[in-house]
Amino acid sequence: MNILIFLVPAALLLGLLGLIGFLWSLKTGQYDDLEGAAERILFDEDEPEQDEKRD
Repeated sequence: MNILIFLVPAALLLGLLGLIGFLWSLKTGQYDDLEGAAERILFDEDEPEQDEKRD
């Protein structure tokens, strides 16, 4: 039973850290555009990058 003295605060601390991390990711806009990245990979660029021409 003495181990609960350490495990309960550790679990609460880890839960609080997870909640803080989740709220931070919401605040910084990590979940704003969920479909854009999935669709962006399907489209080709209109013009391929060209190397600089040497004279």
